[in-house]
Amino acid sequence: MLTAAATDATTTINGLALVGYGLAAIGPGIGLGILFGKTIEGMARQPEMSGQLRSTMFIGLAFIEILALLAIATPFFLK
Repeated sequence: MLTAAATDATTTINGLALVGYGLAAIGPGIGLGILFGKTIEGMARQPEMSGQLRSTMFIGLAFIEILALLAIATPFFLK
């Protein structure tokens, strides 16, 4: 009986972890929206800086996307 309770607790904890990692994928989506919005706003205010803003935006995009991919892929490695 004690073994069954421990197994159920482990399954519950892993299930909650899966939900948590799924919710963690929402954060990068919000971050991307803010990143693109602020970059477009900066380009509208100073068109001469658009090249530098665009390159900085792509670096930020890469960092945000790696966070999203980690949040999505991590539950598959849980046992």
